[in-house]
Amino acid sequence: MLGLMQDRPLTLPHVFHRAEQYFAHKTVVTAEADGETSMTIGEWAGRVRRLATVLDTLGVSADGRVGTFCWNTGRHLELYLAAPCTGRVLHTLNIRLFPEQLVYIVDHAEDEVVFVDRSLIPVIAPLAAKMGTVRQFVVIDDGADAEVPEGWLDYEELLAAAEPFTGTFVVEDENTAAAMCYTSGTTGNPKGVVYSHRSAVLHSLITLTADAFALSERDVVLPVVPMFHANSWGLPYGCLLAGSDLVMPGPNMTPQAIASLLARHRVTVTGGVPTIWMGMLPMVGDHDLSHLRMIVCGGSAVPRSLSESYRTTVGIPLTQAWGMTETSPIATMSTPRSHHDALTEDERADIRARQGQPVPFVDMRLVDPDSGEVQPWDDTATGEIQAAGPWIAKEYYRGEGGGAQYTEDGWLRTGDVGTGDRYGFVRLVDRTKDLIKSGGEWIGSVELENEIMAHPKVAEAAVIAIPSEKWVERPLACVVVKPGETLTGEEVIEFLTPRVAKWWLPDAVEFIDEVPKTSVGKFSKKTLREKFGGYQVAGPTSHEPA
Repeated sequence: MLGLMQDRPLTLPHVFHRAEQYFAHKTVVTAEADGETSMTIGEWAGRVRRLATVLDTLGVSADGRVGTFCWNTGRHLELYLAAPCTGRVLHTLNIRLFPEQLVYIVDHAEDEVVFVDRSLIPVIAPLAAKMGTVRQFVVIDDGADAEVPEGWLDYEELLAAAEPFTGTFVVEDENTAAAMCYTSGTTGNPKGVVYSHRSAVLHSLITLTADAFALSERDVVLPVVPMFHANSWGLPYGCLLAGSDLVMPGPNMTPQAIASLLARHRVTVTGGVPTIWMGMLPMVGDHDLSHLRMIVCGGSAVPRSLSESYRTTVGIPLTQAWGMTETSPIATMSTPRSHHDALTEDERADIRARQGQPVPFVDMRLVDPDSGEVQPWDDTATGEIQAAGPWIAKEYYRGEGGGAQYTEDGWLRTGDVGTGDRYGFVRLVDRTKDLIKSGGEWIGSVELENEIMAHPKVAEAAVIAIPSEKWVERPLACVVVKPGETLTGEEVIEFLTPRVAKWWLPDAVEFIDEVPKTSVGKFSKKTLREKFGGYQVAGPTSHEPA
């Protein structure tokens, strides 16, 4: 017996038409080099309709890839809908990748047109001749004074000359590709993840649920996480679906600029990687952020001390989310649950330091990397986190990677090692490639880093493995001291001694100016391993493994 429900595809045109019809009065604000621009969703929708015609005029094929090389702006949001609603595929390009990676990605995806913010012309113009599939570059003027190369088209001129599409956008097959984003992996070429209309809509619905972002029409949302990184965690589509007002930070991503936008527009929800919130912490006391109800933090493990600092200064802690490009990206959220109510504040802080419970429709398991056995959710056993669900990738574009990241039964191998309690609250221990195996026992670098960053004088810390003749590997702590403070390696070890097992204590502490970051703001331990690859510890230590 079959159900008697209408068979309507889950596609992004519904998100567009819903926003256009019901939320035309809501606003999208964009910070630019010379001030701010503001438009209503009604005005924005009209521009999307003109942009749909522009894509036809440019000759973009029926399922052609539309590249974007842009900051978080209202005009980037126009491309977010115009491309997939006309059957094309939005391809957001990471503006922080190495030049050779950018050229590779554009050619691999076969981008036909690339839209570029004017301030980013100096980055992409020298590479344009190498991008063989691109037939046209279109410049979005964001107020910068960069010279526009000859032959490149002007975005506003194209829109002004275009007649708006007046019909209803239709994508008949919900499994049609809507967008693609390449991983920012540190080894080998980036690999393409292709999101379907169905996966994008379902993921957007999750952002509206109470135990996720709980986005609603009442919210004012500022996505700090770049729109070129895993669809800005689904916030653009989620906000349009909910009817939230949007504040786009544009090219000025300094902590001071973000703090000012949060205060001036009375933002209620924002999200970004830990480095953003680390940089903004010293100045939050200078701004009224009392309207914030959620600060989502992800991309890498959030130090407990950082979250607690926001709780005491702003009034709300950071809310951890975990995921990756391959998971669209939201897979877990660490929002408080009823069984946490009886805990002390210190115990709740420990819960907030976890990555959280899988959101609905995401299945998750812990698998021992050696035996392949599924581990229990007992908060003791650890294993690689594997995920499955309707917005989890099943393979990479063009079969790159040979399927090594996917199990025989179709689960995604995330490369993250963790544990989880009986409620499914995940706690990351490390990346499989970053674990330190000392004397046959594993040391989790992420956990050790969080303990080091709890020191009041430490701004950042990264832990990597260094060779040891006796123990194979030992931890080296790379520490960034807060401005105006002084700290010794001995003080770091003394601080750690009561907090971790004796054999976890680093063999050495190196003080560095900053922890190198990847293109999406994560700690680049590969860079640190290259720098300290030949590191030798001077003499024996008193805290070696037993």
